[in-house]
Amino acid sequence: MGGMNQGMGKKVIGLLGSPLPKGNTAALLDQALKGAEDAGCTVEKIVVPLLDFEPCMEILFCKDHETCQMEDDLTPLYPKFRELDGLIIATPIMTMGIPGKLKSLMDRFQVFFMAKYMRREPLVPKEKRNSRLALFIAISGMKIPGVFDGARATVAAFCDIIDCRLIGELLVPDMDTIRDIHTRPELLELAYRKGLELGSALSRQAPPPEK
Repeated sequence: MGGMNQGMGKKVIGLLGSPLPKGNTAALLDQALKGAEDAGCTVEKIVVPLLDFEPCMEILFCKDHETCQMEDDLTPLYPKFRELDGLIIATPIMTMGIPGKLKSLMDRFQVFFMAKYMRREPLVPKEKRNSRLALFIAISGMKIPGVFDGARATVAAFCDIIDCRLIGELLVPDMDTIRDIHTRPELLELAYRKGLELGSALSRQAPPPEK
């Protein structure tokens, strides 16, 4: 699932915030992506910590342009994020929030922010703006009140910036006790069902009329 699976279905990208491609968060994301794929979608998983890119340097080139002046592993992602139909973000919670590399990726979407809110010219095609859907998956080592609040707020803001409506979430606390997500098959099944629901909702959408 490292690359885009071939097909004509709606495009769903999974962002993995964990550096462990075989870890607990990855297992949940893989099940969600399998659900979306079984619903007829084309899926791609991106392991964010393995990408080579720098954080946003606030050059503000994107204030007047549709591109980011910084060229790195995020450069080819921008067109994909303009054209995607669905997004699944899966991440562990670190220091009560989104881990650094995933947060830096979100910050680099300043190029979408400037287009939408400053120039009033969103980069997402008009016919897609009201139909893009997102799912949020997160795990926390400890069971602390409000442990997911910061991450939820960040993900909600990111989804708004890229015109992707957040329709579901799967939040798993107390992973320090669970340790191995495979000992909780009901959680893996739930991730699959949520991905299937996302993919099914996307697949049911009527294609735009021909021009």
